[in-house]
Amino acid sequence: MLPNYGCGWIKAPNFERLTEKMVTFDKCYAGSLPCMPARRELHTGRYNFLHRSWGPLEPYDVSAIELLKKNKVYTHLTTDHYHYFEDGGATYHTKYNSWEFGRGQEGDSWKGQVESPPIPETLSNPRSGDKWRQDWVNRQFLKEEDSMPLAVTVKRGIEFIERNYEQDRWFLQIEAFDPHEPFFTQQKYKDLYPHEYNGKHYDWPDYAKVTQKPEEIQHMIFEYAALVSMCDEYLGKVLDTFDRYDLWKDTMLIVNTDHGFLLGEHQWWGKNIQPFYNEIVNIPFFVWDPRFGIKNKRSDALVQTIDLAPTLLHFFDIPIPDTMQGQSLHAVIESDAHVRDGALFGIHGGHINCTDGRHVYMRGPKDINNGPLNEYTLMPTHMNRMFDVKELIGMQLVEPSPYSNGCPVLKIKANNFINPYLYGHLLFDLERDPTQENAIDDPETELKMIRLLAKLMLEHNAPSEQFERIGIPEDGLADIADIEQVKALRQRRLKVNLGQGEEWTGKAAEIFFALQCLAPAPIRAMLNDKLAEIMRKNSTNEVNEQVVLQLANDLFGARAPMLLGFLRMVTK
Repeated sequence: MLPNYGCGWIKAPNFERLTEKMVTFDKCYAGSLPCMPARRELHTGRYNFLHRSWGPLEPYDVSAIELLKKNKVYTHLTTDHYHYFEDGGATYHTKYNSWEFGRGQEGDSWKGQVESPPIPETLSNPRSGDKWRQDWVNRQFLKEEDSMPLAVTVKRGIEFIERNYEQDRWFLQIEAFDPHEPFFTQQKYKDLYPHEYNGKHYDWPDYAKVTQKPEEIQHMIFEYAALVSMCDEYLGKVLDTFDRYDLWKDTMLIVNTDHGFLLGEHQWWGKNIQPFYNEIVNIPFFVWDPRFGIKNKRSDALVQTIDLAPTLLHFFDIPIPDTMQGQSLHAVIESDAHVRDGALFGIHGGHINCTDGRHVYMRGPKDINNGPLNEYTLMPTHMNRMFDVKELIGMQLVEPSPYSNGCPVLKIKANNFINPYLYGHLLFDLERDPTQENAIDDPETELKMIRLLAKLMLEHNAPSEQFERIGIPEDGLADIADIEQVKALRQRRLKVNLGQGEEWTGKAAEIFFALQCLAPAPIRAMLNDKLAEIMRKNSTNEVNEQVVLQLANDLFGARAPMLLGFLRMVTK
């Protein structure tokens, strides 16, 4: 969606300035997704997702920001990313010497209002909890552009520069939540993309399959485009500040993001629950390093989020600790060096993915149980709450590992909300199919990518059960028979046979398979018998969508509406 990477219709002239002023990276990949796992990588220079879901910095983590501070580099954060101030992100902002928080993004618990706010009729499904309602409370206080969190965040960053540009050894992080959903912005940016739309309010896509009408899809894309253009406006203010004080002569500038977003590509909205296509993980990345003065250049080196921490330390001539597994990018910028032959990326409990720059391999679990899977932590929190007591029953204190920097950690059985067995293993050739429309069946290439995957997992201290979960040996020496066996097992699972001479119609088999993937193991073991029982009661041999949804309702009770919604979402 940026002109730097080939988008011809987005209005983003200040992003175009980056291409002129900096090195543009074409093969930068996220590592751990989504938000806070990515920030843990920004601090630690190592992957998060192989060991841990969304969570805070750990006591044993070595933070680059803290190292900067200890080495007399003044660090300042200005952000409107409200996840820093929830249970699952509360140890990040305190690593900086000082920090500022712009309020009001995406249901941030900001303004208190007992009376329900006015909410227009919308195509979006109301969010769980109070986030949806709170967002509409907040919008009442964001009517002027200067009050919007993006504007506040960038303004504070520029104020920091204006106060300190004559000083040496400082690091400023200007962190904008936008263009995150909801795609809420001012009218002047919407006017950049005139189009006719007379439907319901729609600027907050659900993380779901695309089912909307073409004009609704296009309206959402234009709402996103408007927000990108607003981001571009404020990026321009930062670049103008660099020009005004000639910061280019001695100040490094990095422009990056944590992840992307599907805007209808692959028939999906959002991120997290679908395979991580390049729209989500191949992220924009630009660097100006005044030591080399190299600009208006593109690099095809394979780089990642984990490289940022060592790059910052190298710039300030601070030793890079052994705990950091990313690479400083100074050699890439100076001499086109390549720092890795493969990159890992993923979400805890999802596919473990790797790329060599040409192929992308998404390796799912070997069977429908998606296990074994554990959390390794001393900070048992989820996004906005502590671990439930039930989750902590059976936890163990386990021996130190390289991942935990020599510290014993808690091993807690993971309570995962996704199961990539839904999608199976996927292999893409980006040279022949850059938009990843068609997964390929190429056993020789798959074996090569399995070897690369195992090598990278070992290098990054993956727990042994992660190899077991995805069904590959730690030495990566699988063979074609192993690949065929996994495929055959999945095909048997897809072809449900209750032995009742039943006839499956519509999306029933697909929904039933999704239900198998989503149900806990004890309930999964009951599914076939319970479905046969419903058929006998209804005196029918037809299994249609309603029969499967009735099964889900009978088994999950009060939780059924949410589950049914998810089943429909992943199978549409």
